[in-house]
Amino acid sequence: MKRWLFVATGLWLSVAGVVRGNPAKAPTQDLTKLPGVQTATQDDPLATLRKTADALMAGLTSDARLYPRLLQLCDRFGPRLSGTANLERAIDWILAELVRDGLSTAHGEPVMVPRWVRGTEELWLKSPSEQRLGLLGLGGSVSTPPDGVSGQVLVVQRFEELTVENARDKIVVFAPPFVSYEANVPFRLFGAIKAAEVGARAALLRSLTPQSLGTPHTGVMLYKDGVAKIPFAAISPESADLMLRQQRDGQRIEAKLVLHSQSLPPSPSRNIVVEVKGHERPAEVVLFGCHIDSWDVGQGAHDDAGNCVAAWHALRAVQALKPRRTIRLVMWTNEENGSAGAKAYAAAHGSDKHVIALEADSGVFRPTGFLFSGDDAALAKVQKVAQLLAPLRASMVGTPGGGADLRPLAERGVPVVGLQVAGERYFVYHHSAADTVDKVDPADLGQVAAALAVFVYGASELW
Repeated sequence: MKRWLFVATGLWLSVAGVVRGNPAKAPTQDLTKLPGVQTATQDDPLATLRKTADALMAGLTSDARLYPRLLQLCDRFGPRLSGTANLERAIDWILAELVRDGLSTAHGEPVMVPRWVRGTEELWLKSPSEQRLGLLGLGGSVSTPPDGVSGQVLVVQRFEELTVENARDKIVVFAPPFVSYEANVPFRLFGAIKAAEVGARAALLRSLTPQSLGTPHTGVMLYKDGVAKIPFAAISPESADLMLRQQRDGQRIEAKLVLHSQSLPPSPSRNIVVEVKGHERPAEVVLFGCHIDSWDVGQGAHDDAGNCVAAWHALRAVQALKPRRTIRLVMWTNEENGSAGAKAYAAAHGSDKHVIALEADSGVFRPTGFLFSGDDAALAKVQKVAQLLAPLRASMVGTPGGGADLRPLAERGVPVVGLQVAGERYFVYHHSAADTVDKVDPADLGQVAAALAVFVYGASELW
């Protein structure tokens, strides 16, 4: 995903070189045999963990198996939208590979997920000049009539500019300048509702990205009971800015939109769950995870396949250390357009004693630290664990934080953290055809894996 955001609706939003190798056949490194590896003691728990943390960081930042495995996931299975064969085949493959890696507790837990299917999509600017513009329907949008929707265009940059007098029967284009994902995402979430309330026939959105090469970005949108459902799609910033300039020049803009999307009955999917049992307090769970689904364009490499591979290898690394508490990895399904996986996990495991829960869903870039939500006692522990990551410059702890898939646990009082990264370019790729594996730097992937391993192992020892 992305940087998370809690909104009134209850949603939380928030060219690399190829390393050759076969991750499935690579031997697992026994970190307990590395020089200086220790577990915590009561005398000085943080000091005794530092050498172990250093060994984890050294091992994972040089792990030549990480990037080839990400290549396999992205290139073999591609985009993994909920309800698709690509997603289910990817889950099958991951489960089999986890077992081959010696993580024998790996299993799938059933989840029913929504199924939205993209169909034919066309946008034609009819006047003042005729040209075809690129677009992506927003996830969950209804279709247009078979012949499309034609009409005059109204471009606005604020919801307050919409009135019944200026918007009725028109195609509304929301074209606010990009400030930040958090600031702009309400236009994607609520744009169709706001436009329909003033009588618009369809709506278009300037894609949520700070930089564009004519690339539309998709994402989830919302409808409201009692308000007409109108088609809603994203266009590139270039297209939105063109129409804004034409309107400001006093020209009449007319367009034709065709969307043949459809929502089908829910279909079965699975959360991937795998854990390393604690040797001293197995009932206490340190949870960390990511989401395995993606949108239906690109490969979902940054969002969120890279974090899944990083977390997978982090769990491999800590397995040999025999942690005090149970460390559980979850790859949630359906984060992008429904959070069914997060709800199903909380329903099945809400009574488990989660001492801390972490999600990595802000892209795969150099880690910088964590954002936390919870009580002061838990915050002090997170700050202590984060100190172990000073060599990676990833020891920052801020508030508030969490992740979309952690919301049901946070509502139950579980302290939650979100991994933070130097993701200035994340929203250039986010939810677009450009989110492909070549955009992931292998060095960043190794650092993310190291940060996750050190955090969850440190938490299992120090909590």
